[in-house]
Amino acid sequence: MSAPLSPPTPDVLGEPWVQRRISLRPSPGYDGQPEAVLVHRRETTSRQAVLYLHGFTDYFFQTAHAERWVAAGIDFYALDLRMSGRALGERTRPGDVRDLRDHDEEIDAALDAIRADGHEQVVLLGHSTGGLVAVSWVDRHPGQVDAVVLNSPWLEHNGPWAERVLLTRLIRLLATWLPSVVVSHLDEPYGRWLREQGWDYDLAWKPVEGFPMRAGMAASVRREHARVARGLAVDVPVLLCCSTRSGSPSSPTEEELRSADCVLDVQHMVDRAPRLGPDVSVVEIDGGVHDLALSPGPARETYERTAVEWAAARLAAAQQGSA
Repeated sequence: MSAPLSPPTPDVLGEPWVQRRISLRPSPGYDGQPEAVLVHRRETTSRQAVLYLHGFTDYFFQTAHAERWVAAGIDFYALDLRMSGRALGERTRPGDVRDLRDHDEEIDAALDAIRADGHEQVVLLGHSTGGLVAVSWVDRHPGQVDAVVLNSPWLEHNGPWAERVLLTRLIRLLATWLPSVVVSHLDEPYGRWLREQGWDYDLAWKPVEGFPMRAGMAASVRREHARVARGLAVDVPVLLCCSTRSGSPSSPTEEELRSADCVLDVQHMVDRAPRLGPDVSVVEIDGGVHDLALSPGPARETYERTAVEWAAARLAAAQQGSA
């Protein structure tokens, strides 16, 4: 039995958006009773839906992007994962997730709710860390969704060999004994640039400097990276979208900030894509930034059109195949 959801209540985004809180099982190491929050439009009209999983130091606020899916006849749901966004509450260690697989509980509950709302086909949409969570979950839960869309997924650590190999070993040791110890911080330029572009979001839930990365979370991410490197068996079509180039995370130029991924290495995404499953398409978006849904207009339009049209076509093909 999946975790219970509260009745819909008005969301901070205003009408027509509502939220349902998901009460999760108490787990060792978590600050108080963990919960997640499912956000969606008050009225759903389609038998198709997308479930969005945000990245690290993030939450759902991209309503304009959501409306593109709704306009195509695909209802939009978003999950604020435990220790993030709407699910933070008064917790003092935001983002302190000990194992990415802990998110299975809220994903299962969200999908049960989406099915209960009458949706027969579901696309899982993941950004950055949410993309890693998405492919890991689908690999371990075959037959549960119909397609996967990845927006700049975090499939490998963006750092030199010493960090990817030697530091990973140290972090694994730390995670065993001191899982909440801070091991790194995000770089600030990308977050500052997003605010300068006028994107309006809650800085308590998505601070410019990001949440600190802690040992338990970092070790879990690296475990999932290793699984991706060995090869997954995602059983549904996957679309991976990313920028055409990477920029410097710590000291990007202004031109890189507005037209490159200044958080992750896009070559890692392209290289890892064939290892996700047998049916993976890669589309590189010229001028895209890390969150392609927050890119400057032309790149954002290209990404949204590509993702929505691809998903609609794959869902239609799957429907015909099952008829």
